[in-house]
Amino acid sequence: MNKIKDFINLDTLNILIETALKEDLSESGDITTESIFDQEQGIYTLISKDSGILCGCKIFTAVFQKIDSDCIIKFNKSDGERIEKGDSIAKIYGKIKSILKGERVALNFLSHLSGIATKTAKFVEKTGGKAKILDTRKTIPGFRSLQKYAVLCGGGKNHRMGLYDMVMIKDNHIDGAGSIADAVSKVKSKLNPSIKIEVETRNLEEVKEALKAQVDYIMLDNMPLEMMKKAVKIINKQTLVEASGNMTLSRIKDVAETGVDFISVGELTHSVKAFDFSLRKEK
Repeated sequence: MNKIKDFINLDTLNILIETALKEDLSESGDITTESIFDQEQGIYTLISKDSGILCGCKIFTAVFQKIDSDCIIKFNKSDGERIEKGDSIAKIYGKIKSILKGERVALNFLSHLSGIATKTAKFVEKTGGKAKILDTRKTIPGFRSLQKYAVLCGGGKNHRMGLYDMVMIKDNHIDGAGSIADAVSKVKSKLNPSIKIEVETRNLEEVKEALKAQVDYIMLDNMPLEMMKKAVKIINKQTLVEASGNMTLSRIKDVAETGVDFISVGELTHSVKAFDFSLRKEK
């Protein structure tokens, strides 16, 4: 499993945490907690209230330590591991007021990322190993690296991180350039050959045109299953194939069985149910 520090810039992570805490505490801080507690110490247990894949341990820890460096967080599970409803996931030791100040922000990060990892794992399982599940750029602004890290934790793979690291020639590029051939030719004349090129296709004629242009990936966009099967047969392993468009859990198995290499799923990041956790004080 990729470590979060190897995947996301820690300065970026720090900005996200500071922004979230500022949003919750503003200038006045936690007026409820500050009114009740002083230096009292406590031990809290993080409990899973769902079953799925854990993701976000590093961020969870960093929130509390941003508030109070004396807080100690000990996880007994790691990112990417399966957890079950009722499992004790971690212990938090420190001042009660410090823990309560960071509780909601820390849980928000953990719940969101674990939700993505869990959903991804469900899609991966449905493919039966016949295709790899990819994420998309349909992410919350500022959270892309974290959300794509969560996809990895769930067993998926990352597509391009942004507009800068891979060429994706989509319908609007093709329509503007006049043809797939013209768009690909212009890209190849200006960019380093090491940069991968993918072309979005909407029908079998476009599939043939993209194949002739010798691109690295061909995307089958919103194609019916039968058309996908025909496209895969035409391509015949001459390049990698991605299926995209309305990829729900109920149809992912059928899509994987068409023979595509990848299936991109926007739902992994844009429609996520938060994973349920609770933080309980030990008596």
